[in-house]
Amino acid sequence: MSKIIRLPGLIDPHVHLREPGATQKEDFETGTKAAIAGGYTVVLDMPNNPIPTISPQALQEKIDLAKGRIYADVGFHFGASSKSIKYFTEVFSRVFGLKVYMNQTTGDLLMEDDQTLEAVFSAWPKDLPAGRQGKPILVHAEGETLQRAISLAKKFGSKLHVCHVSLEKEVELIKEAKANGLNLSCEVSCHHLFLTDEDAKRLGSFGIMNPPLSSREDQKALWEGIEDGTIDMIGSDHAPHTKEEKQGGKPPYGVPGLETTLPLLLTAVSDGKLTIERLIELTSTNPRKVFGIPEQEDTFVEVDMEESYVIENQNLQTKCSWTPFAGMQVTGKVKKVILRGKMVYDGKNIFGPYGRILP
Repeated sequence: MSKIIRLPGLIDPHVHLREPGATQKEDFETGTKAAIAGGYTVVLDMPNNPIPTISPQALQEKIDLAKGRIYADVGFHFGASSKSIKYFTEVFSRVFGLKVYMNQTTGDLLMEDDQTLEAVFSAWPKDLPAGRQGKPILVHAEGETLQRAISLAKKFGSKLHVCHVSLEKEVELIKEAKANGLNLSCEVSCHHLFLTDEDAKRLGSFGIMNPPLSSREDQKALWEGIEDGTIDMIGSDHAPHTKEEKQGGKPPYGVPGLETTLPLLLTAVSDGKLTIERLIELTSTNPRKVFGIPEQEDTFVEVDMEESYVIENQNLQTKCSWTPFAGMQVTGKVKKVILRGKMVYDGKNIFGPYGRILP
């Protein structure tokens, strides 16, 4: 039995393609092939590379490296630091958002100083010509730090996007801020929706991520946030590392996610936890709206809602060749991806590269 349905091309607002500086983990070719295999036709790349994206030159280097090598469309976020504030106006039209790291994670962009944070929130442009929406400040802000981010956004009239929400108290803070009229959106990642701290014990270093896997109660709150509309979108937080790095003395934070997100969400549809309409909002409609992503003509994904299979490491396109979901049975398989009228994936083979740099 098969039941083929058509979805819009998916948009992932939160990926780490690792180039330049960490291409042993992933690069523009392998990362965008993984995106296409997962049904994603647009991905937005994060700035915390070994040489962070905090200058126009670093941004241009990324663009130059990606040209002619990408299988999905790629846009970029700019990194916030005390050194990058002077470039905000210059790069504003070339990126989709400003990423502020308010908790420790991969890279050297941690920002905890109140004075610098205020300067960042104040300086990111807000006034746009008529009809054009502002671009969000994206925050990595866990637990109590989230309240700080919300207060800063309120003070400076910023459009705020909260990355990888993982805790019940974060869902409550976001719900309250939205009710009070703050221009706020947020995302959740599938590892927090489908894994808990109980799985972390089984996964060992392959379950180390930031924010960490949390409790069943927190996970329940995330699903409730999806149901009641508090959570706006899914961001994979695709953060590949090699197996050797993960098994080393100091395993880095992060797991890959581009190829497993849609099958997991389709499984939730199969299980009655999610509707197809809500899935489309979470993976296409809302990220397009929040980040102002241009439409892709004649672009769609065909999935078989009935096909069940087991996720396996050896069938992945990502260079790191592993997933924390290996061994999990899912229902719902990507069968075809069409990008601007061209077949880019037939269920087995990837064709291209036909991706474009956005905007």
